[in-house]
Amino acid sequence: MVFSLTRSRNGLRYALLRGFLLSLFLVSATFAYCVWQVWHIGNQTLAADARADAAVVLGAAAWDTRPSPVFRERINHALALYQSGRVEKLVFTGGSPKPGFMTEAEVGRRYAIKQGVRSRDIIFENTSRDTYHNLFNIRPLLRSHDIQTVVIVSDPYHLARAAAIADDLGINAYTSATPTSRYSESRKKREFLMQESYALFLYYGSKLADDMLGWLRIS
Repeated sequence: MVFSLTRSRNGLRYALLRGFLLSLFLVSATFAYCVWQVWHIGNQTLAADARADAAVVLGAAAWDTRPSPVFRERINHALALYQSGRVEKLVFTGGSPKPGFMTEAEVGRRYAIKQGVRSRDIIFENTSRDTYHNLFNIRPLLRSHDIQTVVIVSDPYHLARAAAIADDLGINAYTSATPTSRYSESRKKREFLMQESYALFLYYGSKLADDMLGWLRIS
């Protein structure tokens, strides 16, 4: 009896250890995949013949009425796509950090108009405060303006998560990274790569949790 109980306990410990190691492997493999995806998509170049109805500029910090360096680079890249005829419209996203401040979208809109963009070619949503809601909130605007395809413009390592979100929201999107970025210095680049890989990992994890909860409710 004692021998049987000991063997049972050892079997349980082995099963728990095996389960832990398997879970650790799956988590590590998923995170490694996220790192690769962030790096791969961030280093892709928009095909020379790619055309879209609009460029979507993901929001970034605005300093009073001026775009921050990060935001300015995103706007300038979208302007280059617009001026070269690769997109017909610009979509700006982003709300205000607090009441009384100009929204990121409005800062982007004003900057673009100063650079010669026609106001009728600009669409904006000015309530979102994160990447998910940047894209979620523009869906009705895209539909109302009959925009079928978009190019998402942002910093290189931000694009994998944006592309995943757009795909989940049913937005037909290309991605195009800013050619210059404040994250170009090696240490900052590594930090941003890890930060965005972790954010993408959490996004996939939250999706999996939602799917499992939905399955449990159905069953």
